[in-house]
Amino acid sequence: MAEGPPASVLFACTHNVIRSPMAAELMRMQFGPLVRVESVGLRPGEAVSAMAAFVIDEAGGDIAKYRPKGFDYFESDYYEAGPFDLIVSLSPEAHHTALGLVPVLGAAAEYWPTFDPSLAEGSRDQVLMEYRAVRDGLTKRIAARFARPSTG
Repeated sequence: MAEGPPASVLFACTHNVIRSPMAAELMRMQFGPLVRVESVGLRPGEAVSAMAAFVIDEAGGDIAKYRPKGFDYFESDYYEAGPFDLIVSLSPEAHHTALGLVPVLGAAAEYWPTFDPSLAEGSRDQVLMEYRAVRDGLTKRIAARFARPSTG
């Protein structure tokens, strides 16, 4: 059963170029300013995946200008917002690291196994289908895990 959203969530994956930026933007789209949301990668890439940006754009979000970050960014003096209520890991490697950072970087950690669509093969349309499947799966998982606060 879904419970209300935490005040802050950090989504983590391996390179912070596909899954975690997608999840963070989908969470922002659902909860807006109600939840502080960030994303991180173990070995951050140079730029967000163009295909990830494309499928998020299809859903009404925008990650095209996002710059990947590593865990060290959130452990530095530069980042002053404090620890997160929840770290959601989307890859096994990221989860292993996240567990080691509880309670310093986050109060708790959860693992949501999520396929890496960069591993998909086939035509551009077939690969895009995999990116959309990841987007839609994350959207459903976020909605199932975190209930929207009632407006009544």
